[in-house]
Amino acid sequence: MYVWEWQFLWESWHREAVGLSAPIVSHQKMEDSEESSDEILARLTSAVQRELAAVIALKARKSAVERNEDNNDKHVTVTESEGVPDPQAGVMCKLQEKDDIGRIELVQKLARENCQCLQTDKKEQEKSEHQDDEVTTVQVKEQDQNVLVLKKVQSCRPAPQAGSVESDWRYVVVSGTPEKILEHLLNDLHLEEVQDKETETLLDDFLLTYTVFMTTDDLCQALLRHYSAKKFQGKENSDVPCRKRKVLHLVSQWIALYKDWLHEDEHSKMFLKTIYRNVLDDVYEYPILEKELKEFQKILGMHRRHTVDEYSPQRKNKALFHQFSLKENWLQHRGTVTETEEFFCHVYVTEHSYVSVKAKVSSTAQEILKVVAEKIQHAEEDLALVTVSFSGEKHELQPNDLDISKSLDASDRIFVYRKDLADTLNPFADNEESQQRSVRILGMNTWDLALELMNFDWSLFNSIHEQELIYFTFSRQGGGEHTMNLSFLLQRCNEVQLWVATEILLCSQLGKRVQLVKKFIKIAAHCKAQRNLNSFFAIVMGLNTASVSRLSQTWEKIPGKFKKLFSELESLTDPSLNHKAYRDAFKKMKPPKIPFMPLLLKDVTFIHEGNKTFLDNLVNFEKLHMIADTVRTLRHCRTNQFGGDMSPKEHQELKSYVNHLYVIDSQQSLFELSHRIEPRV
Repeated sequence: MYVWEWQFLWESWHREAVGLSAPIVSHQKMEDSEESSDEILARLTSAVQRELAAVIALKARKSAVERNEDNNDKHVTVTESEGVPDPQAGVMCKLQEKDDIGRIELVQKLARENCQCLQTDKKEQEKSEHQDDEVTTVQVKEQDQNVLVLKKVQSCRPAPQAGSVESDWRYVVVSGTPEKILEHLLNDLHLEEVQDKETETLLDDFLLTYTVFMTTDDLCQALLRHYSAKKFQGKENSDVPCRKRKVLHLVSQWIALYKDWLHEDEHSKMFLKTIYRNVLDDVYEYPILEKELKEFQKILGMHRRHTVDEYSPQRKNKALFHQFSLKENWLQHRGTVTETEEFFCHVYVTEHSYVSVKAKVSSTAQEILKVVAEKIQHAEEDLALVTVSFSGEKHELQPNDLDISKSLDASDRIFVYRKDLADTLNPFADNEESQQRSVRILGMNTWDLALELMNFDWSLFNSIHEQELIYFTFSRQGGGEHTMNLSFLLQRCNEVQLWVATEILLCSQLGKRVQLVKKFIKIAAHCKAQRNLNSFFAIVMGLNTASVSRLSQTWEKIPGKFKKLFSELESLTDPSLNHKAYRDAFKKMKPPKIPFMPLLLKDVTFIHEGNKTFLDNLVNFEKLHMIADTVRTLRHCRTNQFGGDMSPKEHQELKSYVNHLYVIDSQQSLFELSHRIEPRV
């Protein structure tokens, strides 16, 4: 583990473990703290939890010895072996192997009761742990090297008798080589209509995270080998149709999960073409494959023209899949963006303020200029769009220019300039025009405005592929086109926060400013009611921005009921106990709902950085399961689709406003505005 992780986790239990005096807290608060600790521990693999438990016990033992406690204190031996207790040692307790989190909880409990944790004989302890490992784990070896590690867990399956449950044991993957994990997955698959939960989860975990440890080409080749193998589970010509059906089932789930992502990858296109032809050949020898063939054809319906009819080996397409195998560092690039795809275009009005325009890739410069002109309330014919490079070089965009987003370098900006009588371009001065803007938002219905925010955010959230969170976490390159939809939603959260501060600070009249703050508090409440937690957090954070929160004259005039409402809303953003308030509230919300994406990414990142991806050259699949389980939050949130009802006229007006927010992205400029409208006394 990393140093900061040990320090972070140790501090959570340090006060109780070493027996230091602590302030008296309520029983409920202690329960909440323990529950929060359990949630953090749930994001650590069992190996890391065992190491952490050992460290806590060792720290507690050393502290107890240093303080030289009275002999009347209870003594506890932290061990998993059956030893003969010393009559003078006090009460003896044995830690069981039921679950690793429970072991840590017990250490905490004993430390609070002022017990001493004593270390037993190291050889005996290692012997006991080795015996426990033999009982609970199975290690598959090839050439004296581990290739697969399985852990024994209890599984509950429906029994033949109605209303009864049959409990049995099964083995889940802890770590292994990519090939052996895939082999175990195929062996574990059932061809019944409904898979058992464990197998379904294993399949989903593998498909979501395989790009961490193998390339798409590797997976395709491995699946073809399994499909064409003459032996299955060591038996020649035995259950060959069963093996082929299992491979086809995995492929169908792969296609269903990745949808349009799959047919744009060169390796997967060749694979789909090859395996489809193999099934066509095999269906005559194995008629049982006819059902799978029909399902396969149905699933491949949208892809067939890409795989069978139009595929050409000479065609050089850019791949959509972005492999990031940590061993090979094999990265591919996203395919060509279609003309219907949208992007965020920031058109700067001044040096520190811009209009955020959501436009199609095929949009012309004139279409973007029309939106900006309407937003800043200037005649379109008096304005022009200009690209400004990092060195200060300017280039005026022509009305029919296309693909603006592609023509810009990373450091380039688009500005809107004014044309004077001599047709020379002049920039807007800071706050010259913005101070004169009318406060349009005061005339808008808060519920409808929140609904339009939800519509906009939902379109972004619904476009995020689960794979984007995996790539965002593991890729060392950070953002880019491969996480485009995720980046859009994160950017939107930041823009809404800046929009709230901008609207309030550009309002110079105290009375209207008070009305604006009240308006945003109501919009935040409506966002929560509509289960849009992304915009909810952004608005609350915007109201809590230092440049806004310092406006004492404004906040003094806010009615008490609005202050109380804002305090209640603010409590949901409280980060204490690992954002417990937010997590509890979000769990109770039914889908469709939009989570606060930065926190979801934080959870995935915590799992990634707190656990190694490879253990002894084996893929740490236990870690990948935890990551996949967190990523599946997106799937749960999108169980139902969102659809807001609004009259066409109101919808169009609000949509235009929400889609093109005017924001100031400089904190210094926001503070200058803040001190200008309410100078420091």
